[in-house]
Amino acid sequence: MAFAKVETEVHGKTLSFETGKLAKQAHGSVLVQLGDTVVLAAAVTADPRPGLDFFPLQIDYREKTYAAGKFPGGFFKREGRPTQKETLTMRMIDRPIRPLFPKGFVDEVQIYTAVLSADLEHDPDILAMNAASAALSVSHLPFAGPTAAVRVGRVDGEIVINPTHSQLENSDLDLVLAGHADGVNMIEVGARELPDDVVADAIAAGFEAIKTIVAAIKELAEKCDRKPVTWTAPEPNTELINKVRELGDAALREAKNTPGKQERWEATKAVLNHVLDTLAPEDADAPKYDRDEVKSLLHDLEEEVVRDLILTTRKRPDGRGESEVRPISCEVSVLPRVHGTAVFTRGETQALVATTLGTVRDEQVIDGLVEEYSKKFLLHYNFPSYSVGEVRRIMGPGRREIGHGALAERSLEAVLPSPDKFPYTIRLVSEILESNGSSSMASVCGGTLALMDAGVPILRPVAGISIGMVSKGDDTMYLTDIVGDEDHFGDMDFKVAGTQKGITGIQLDLKMRAVSLDVIRETFKRAGEARLHILREMLGTLDRPRAQISRYAPRILTVRIPVDKIGKLIGPGGKGIKKIEADTGAKVEIEDDGTVYISSINADSAEQARDMVECVAEELKVGKIYNGRVSTVKDFGAFIEVVPGQDGLCHISELDHEYVRSVDDICKVGDSVRVKVIGIDEHGRVKLSRKAAMADDNAGGDKADRKNPEPAKA
Repeated sequence: MAFAKVETEVHGKTLSFETGKLAKQAHGSVLVQLGDTVVLAAAVTADPRPGLDFFPLQIDYREKTYAAGKFPGGFFKREGRPTQKETLTMRMIDRPIRPLFPKGFVDEVQIYTAVLSADLEHDPDILAMNAASAALSVSHLPFAGPTAAVRVGRVDGEIVINPTHSQLENSDLDLVLAGHADGVNMIEVGARELPDDVVADAIAAGFEAIKTIVAAIKELAEKCDRKPVTWTAPEPNTELINKVRELGDAALREAKNTPGKQERWEATKAVLNHVLDTLAPEDADAPKYDRDEVKSLLHDLEEEVVRDLILTTRKRPDGRGESEVRPISCEVSVLPRVHGTAVFTRGETQALVATTLGTVRDEQVIDGLVEEYSKKFLLHYNFPSYSVGEVRRIMGPGRREIGHGALAERSLEAVLPSPDKFPYTIRLVSEILESNGSSSMASVCGGTLALMDAGVPILRPVAGISIGMVSKGDDTMYLTDIVGDEDHFGDMDFKVAGTQKGITGIQLDLKMRAVSLDVIRETFKRAGEARLHILREMLGTLDRPRAQISRYAPRILTVRIPVDKIGKLIGPGGKGIKKIEADTGAKVEIEDDGTVYISSINADSAEQARDMVECVAEELKVGKIYNGRVSTVKDFGAFIEVVPGQDGLCHISELDHEYVRSVDDICKVGDSVRVKVIGIDEHGRVKLSRKAAMADDNAGGDKADRKNPEPAKA
């Protein structure tokens, strides 16, 4: 492959593509660079496996920490299984390019993308999407691209293309957009309740940048003298197609009009099995037709029937009109010991969502190319096989579960309270109990109710809906709240989540080549109408967050102490905090800025620990009375710890108004003693007086000083 390099400017930054220098045994390889972030993509292909009836496209994306000059975290200093970020990036690479391979193409194709250098400002995921497209474009594969991708942010109301990490921190929009010269074919959005028009305008701006990148990739392919292999689909077996249609068309149309997902599937399955056993009997020694070929043609016929029924009758598989949302039911406080729960049911899709409230110690630490950080909000999505009436091997979360969970998570994240107002770590788990379309959006709706049931003071409730489409020529029908058949056989699955105020999350998956901006705006309009309907149904069950969190959730109190007091609170070897936790049963966690989080299931324990923390941070004041504890007894007096880590001397002459023969006659080690600070010398040594405190107490004293019933504890 000849060496070639192309550079283009995107929003004032140079994006470069280079091929023919590295990974030359791959069938197509490209190096992409933006700033000091560099990503390599290599595409390879192999002959198809016998009997394969799907396109086996494999996408891999890896962030090796050497790219950022780091060691991997954890015990083993080598990268292991893909992180969530890597998995989500693999999905984003896959979705725009998969539909651009010809129907019937089943050759093995693998695309490997690796981050070679990371400047910690430009996210390599966008570069990987462009690199994968470019690697295919310079290969011989029958790829009807190129595609390109950009990230779009919005800082201070201004659109920013491919924003840096620091810019994204101040952005109210995180939009990943992919497309080609003909239009947009993938969208991922996390937004802070932005109006439809604002998001649509951002998509339009991103698409202009995409066209610039597409032109650069095309130029690269031309420079390296790409010689694509002409792939021709196998000649159709007209005789078999006609027989499949003759036996199955009318019966399938009748079966697809059966109400109920399972009933409809059983009726459809009976038709498919009848045609299959008629044309290619399993027990025949030498059937006339190949069984796998008949299965493939039956799938094509089923798709044709479903689409034709929708467009000709203007009715959908379950009998609804195009804008009709399935019946909705909601229930909260379903489980007795869980901090918050909700069951959200829409038609035959049902999600049980549970909220767990935790402390700082429960935060998820994220270790990757950028500086290590922690997350206080997690949403995990589970899709067991029973939810669709199937038997499958039960394993860990797959790419689909991780992707759906991430979509629901960012859709809800925008309405969560700040840690200053609600210092809990929040985990939502969505268990899909039943599925017939758009379970991720059911997770959003159920998640909103579960958060409110747990007493999380969210800004506004969030709901989500999926809009589909079936088109043939100029005839197009939008489908609100799609079911499984409409998702599988339709042209698009356009999920939109948001509040009454605006959009918080979007995910677009396409089977058609592209959608126009007009289609996007129309989808937003229909999704907005459906969203308001769903919100009304949800709020009829629970209209606001509960005033109190569950009695089974930890109580968290927040205290701010001076930074220079952190060491004093921790104590040598953590002795100070350990003592507070042992005496009160509460957990104490300290941030670098002096914020102290105190948590306990028992509210009294948390308050007691807070008082002790405040005592440590407090400067001792001459003339103030403290509840102390005797730490040491000497002949000349007693050393009394007045606040954790700070003691003073109460001389024997200051122990009582009467003559004291022995210190042991007044107090012993461990005794609680009420003392007054009568002096602090230039070396910080504290002088205490028990008799002065007694005198003040007898005279009425300072009421503020007297309302401290418990002694300070170290």
